[in-house]
Amino acid sequence: MSVNRETALREISDIVLPDGRTLEKADLVRAFSVDGDTVRFVLEVADAGVARALAPVEAEAKRRLSAMPGVEKVQIVMTAPAGKPQAQPHGHPVRSSGAAPSLQIGRHPTAQAGPQPIPGVKSIIAIGSGKGGVGKSTVTSNLAVALARAGRRVGLLDADIYGPSQPRMMGVSGRPASPDGQHIEPLHAHGVTVMSIGLMLKEGEAVVWRGPMLMGAMQQMLQQVNWGELDVLLIDLPPGTGDVQLSLCQKAAVDGAIIVSTPQDVALLDARRAIDMFNKLKAPVLGLVENMSTYVCPNCGHEAHLFGHGGVAAEARDLGLPFLGELPLELETRLAGDSGRPVALGSGVTADAYARLAQRLVDQGLA
Repeated sequence: MSVNRETALREISDIVLPDGRTLEKADLVRAFSVDGDTVRFVLEVADAGVARALAPVEAEAKRRLSAMPGVEKVQIVMTAPAGKPQAQPHGHPVRSSGAAPSLQIGRHPTAQAGPQPIPGVKSIIAIGSGKGGVGKSTVTSNLAVALARAGRRVGLLDADIYGPSQPRMMGVSGRPASPDGQHIEPLHAHGVTVMSIGLMLKEGEAVVWRGPMLMGAMQQMLQQVNWGELDVLLIDLPPGTGDVQLSLCQKAAVDGAIIVSTPQDVALLDARRAIDMFNKLKAPVLGLVENMSTYVCPNCGHEAHLFGHGGVAAEARDLGLPFLGELPLELETRLAGDSGRPVALGSGVTADAYARLAQRLVDQGLA
């Protein structure tokens, strides 16, 4: 009889540590694997003293796993770098305002039994694109503001780890606090709850992480941020089809994805790849948005289609997906984003377009 990895992991998740936390809450399990009749994992602790204190926990985990049908061998390794606090290379600590320990952002992901809901969050919507430069982050920030103006409780997670832009676009700054060293307090702007890796970096500082570090950071920002009670959490994904997208769908119960594209063929080619990725990850595509659809000259009123027009609507028809609307190319949108006051806060053609998009999500029960 083969052993199921998730079942084995759940078997030890509620073991209580000396400090009262469970093994799952303490986030100590690494590299949990099942190979035939052998279960292996690492217990990563702060120092040798903690390792000694956790000897009974190690013994209890071994006892429970050994008692499972199909398990013949249990191998547990306790790692404890002597004299050094627990840390991951290249991690970025979130400092609390008091003497509480810091929370390290950017560590290897922990074992998790499938996608999990986020406490207090009713709906999770990912905003994706196949390529960069189509205005995905601008769409996300303005949609978040438009939903907040429509009376929804909205969260915005900037998951573009390598190029976080939401702190600038939403006008937030300052490092989030972690009063207990376990959870992060997000920031707030324009009626939206905001969290971004950019809030934990110096301006211009690069994130140099491999895939596992990205996956760990994504897991932390989903599960260790005090999001509170939200009707919808919008997640601004990086462009493409990489580790962050995979981690999101593995770790969180995503209700659906919105794909942003410009009308030209080269953008639509990449948008198709993004749609295919979400289909493979079993995250329903809620619809497509055509950004930079039209440009109206502020001097003469002439309307031009700099990137083409209607290509995204036609693509949505061909794929049998909803077309959620067109958004114009407008100088005011760029100026508003650079100033930290999204254009959806005001009035006009673009603000109205975002209001319609937000209302469509509300009417469909998605936000």
